[in-house]
Amino acid sequence: MSRDRTITEGGLAWPLFTLAWPIVVTELLQVAYNLADTIWLGRYSAAAVGAMSLAFPLIFLLLSVGGGFTVAGSTLVAQYTGAGSDGDADFVAGQTLSFVTKLAVVLGALGFVAAGPMLGLLPTDPETAREVVPLAADYMRVFFLGTPFLFGFFVFSALMRGYGDTRTPMLVMLLSVVLNVVLDPILIFGFTENPLFAMLGAEGVQSSLAAQTGFTGMGVEGAALATLIARAAATVVGVYVLFGTDLGPDLRLDYLKTDRETVRKIVDIGVPSALEQSTSALAMITLTAMVVTFATPVVAAYGLGNRLISLVFLPAMGLGRATNTMVGQNLGAQKAERAERAVQLAASVGAGVMFLVAVVAYLFAEPIVSVFMATGTAEAAETIRHGTEYLRIRTVEFAFIGVLQVVLGAYRGAGNTKTALAFSLMALWVGRVPTVAYLVFVAGWGPTGLWAGMALGNIVGAFGAVAWFLRGTWKETVVDEQPAATAVAED
Repeated sequence: MSRDRTITEGGLAWPLFTLAWPIVVTELLQVAYNLADTIWLGRYSAAAVGAMSLAFPLIFLLLSVGGGFTVAGSTLVAQYTGAGSDGDADFVAGQTLSFVTKLAVVLGALGFVAAGPMLGLLPTDPETAREVVPLAADYMRVFFLGTPFLFGFFVFSALMRGYGDTRTPMLVMLLSVVLNVVLDPILIFGFTENPLFAMLGAEGVQSSLAAQTGFTGMGVEGAALATLIARAAATVVGVYVLFGTDLGPDLRLDYLKTDRETVRKIVDIGVPSALEQSTSALAMITLTAMVVTFATPVVAAYGLGNRLISLVFLPAMGLGRATNTMVGQNLGAQKAERAERAVQLAASVGAGVMFLVAVVAYLFAEPIVSVFMATGTAEAAETIRHGTEYLRIRTVEFAFIGVLQVVLGAYRGAGNTKTALAFSLMALWVGRVPTVAYLVFVAGWGPTGLWAGMALGNIVGAFGAVAWFLRGTWKETVVDEQPAATAVAED
């Protein structure tokens, strides 16, 4: 039985599981990038961790623009595959890769130039402005140099997911993460007081390398460079898979030549997704602007907490993206009822799994947070205290995250990205940002207000998204009856 027939025929639980678990592992590996940086930078300084906290939402703002168009590619590939139009799925995949690569070059250049000015717009505590902001600017400039490589892997992963293959991106991601983990401590610390060599009991080797190279490390810039190199390796492998193997869509060079009608469809579906991700990034920036009015331990706790929440988020994200493919292929195959049943199953599983994760995270919050900070200083102890409170308060929303991500995945799989945008806006700009502002600046809750307000957003979004989903107005395809690939073949 072929992959698409498994998705569009037979039981639902198995194809949902086989799609979701590699996505979860892939995203876990994605988090491993960030956690590796956080762990090693946490041993470098609290200011370095704070720099990542400031840099990430600004980086995400620009990257989210390209990310929205990968959603369009995944949706179109899924629906054409479900409809049995493999050649058209291949053509759309090539158009998506070409369009997003060009966009990545522009956004990378923009981000490199605008890193300093963007950080300058954030209101900061004097200590944060002095110790953290310059490091954040250094990190961002190096990171933006690798934007085409970052987008390259995102496109590859999205196209393979739409086709129904989530395992190959997982394996490519594993290769990339291993490379990043190896490079991180070396590029951050060099061969002087590198904790990796101390952990391995290899101080003699470190001394020898220091004498030979004189390399003392690059700090936060080293963390960004390690990610850039690792992403480049993943993109090269991904492009080879698409052009040189029988796995996933079968791309040809002539599929990269711009076809206006196909690009228009990618833009129509992708713009709402890009806006969804961009407004999410803007919400993060707004929240960060509130956070940086506090001292460095709170900023660092916010950064650590967000990294941990991104880890907790993985089961819901995996189910949401699997639902995207399930809905896309089944709607392409004209099986709307099956698509709806897949969403119901995924939402139930997501809520249950995330509830169990919430229980574990609440009970073991302090030891989990402590893993990512070197102890022994008052600043570290304060960071751990704030981070523990943050994680425990956020557990209230975990089950709702599971439901919301699945329903949003269903909307995207149907190509109904405007609806997904609407409920993301509800979660962030109705449920989260105003609540945080009120609790921090009006009610005077301090850091606790930050954590409590952030927990409300996904709860509000989940209720709204489910209520709209039950109306059933999302069950339409977005693929053409005569796609562009057919015209290309006839020319």
